[in-house]
Amino acid sequence: MLIVKKFGGSSVANAERIKHVAQTIVNSYKEGNQVVVVLSAQGDTTDELIEKAHEINPHAPKREMDMLLATGEQQSVALMAMAINALGYPVISLNAFQCKIISTSTYGNARIKDISTERIVNELEKKNIVIITGFQGVNRHLDVTTLGRGGSDTSAVALAAKLHADLCEIYTDVDGVYTADPRIVKNARKLDEITYDEMLELASLGAKVLHNRSVELAKKYNVNLVVRSSMTDAEGTVVKEETKVEKMLVNGVAVDKDVARISLVGLKDEPGTAFKIFSLLSKEKISVDIILQSIGRSNTKDISFTVAQGDLETAIEVLNANQARLGFESLSYNPDVAKVSIVGAGMATNAGVASMLFEATYDAGVNINMISTSEIKISLLVEEKDADRAAIAIHDKFMTHTMDINK
Repeated sequence: MLIVKKFGGSSVANAERIKHVAQTIVNSYKEGNQVVVVLSAQGDTTDELIEKAHEINPHAPKREMDMLLATGEQQSVALMAMAINALGYPVISLNAFQCKIISTSTYGNARIKDISTERIVNELEKKNIVIITGFQGVNRHLDVTTLGRGGSDTSAVALAAKLHADLCEIYTDVDGVYTADPRIVKNARKLDEITYDEMLELASLGAKVLHNRSVELAKKYNVNLVVRSSMTDAEGTVVKEETKVEKMLVNGVAVDKDVARISLVGLKDEPGTAFKIFSLLSKEKISVDIILQSIGRSNTKDISFTVAQGDLETAIEVLNANQARLGFESLSYNPDVAKVSIVGAGMATNAGVASMLFEATYDAGVNINMISTSEIKISLLVEEKDADRAAIAIHDKFMTHTMDINK
């Protein structure tokens, strides 16, 4: 079998953990498997590098930030190769340039366009364990790019797809995908399996188990994907097209605190207004999530929407610079909000889900600012201080209901 294994930063945080992971890799290799390993930077290395950059230049160019941040993964792969070598097994470490992981040129949030597998295949044929830097690519200018936080998951799944791997294992500090973040919701339960669509929604809505683009790729190329712990031998969660679970109304509750709300008041109530606003933001590569438009009054309307907190400053600058063109009276914003979401394929065929959700927030005394829905998810925008309390109440409501209908 050809197996791609990805280990996150906490899994390789120090010498002891690197040696533990090295043994895990070697054990798989000894079973006769070809093994490709993708690594994140150690522990808090990325955060520490960002802090160093800000000490020098708080507004450092994104290209130079990528040059800096990519060094974290390069340290990890070299150290891991040394650990495996010390165990007496053949191994080689490679970076994105050596693997020809070709990406777009959006520094800080690039996307993988293609991977040339020739070097990797050659090394596997030499019986080497291949250790590859996650989180990074190389653009057409041969500059280093990074794929955004959590991008090592995407690196691993992209490699698994391109190499036609039999299995892609994502190792984390938890033993699978849970119904909620167990650090927030103490009675969260581990799922044995979850659909690509449900996992994609959860990843996009703030669940930090998998990078959302990794799930997109896994679904597109039908990658055999498993999330498991690097600390134990426990069975993980299988991410797949369809699951056997039929009675789960909701498979997950996610909390995203990386959210800010922007409101434009007094816009002209005429065709094309929304297009003007969101096309401006799109040109700045600012993604917009929940959108709420008020009913028109006196030939004006208000539009509120959410963006990532990292995009808030740029979005405000762009909108204010174009106030005359857009024709709004005033702009307000609130960075102290959070998005709480429920996700479940069972929602599509069961009535009363929204009613249960709103009952849970009412019982918890949580006020809702905005609402967004799709076939398998509902997202609520609430005050950040209320987010964890809302998540606990919602999880209790739906998981109790699920246990009742499964009796």
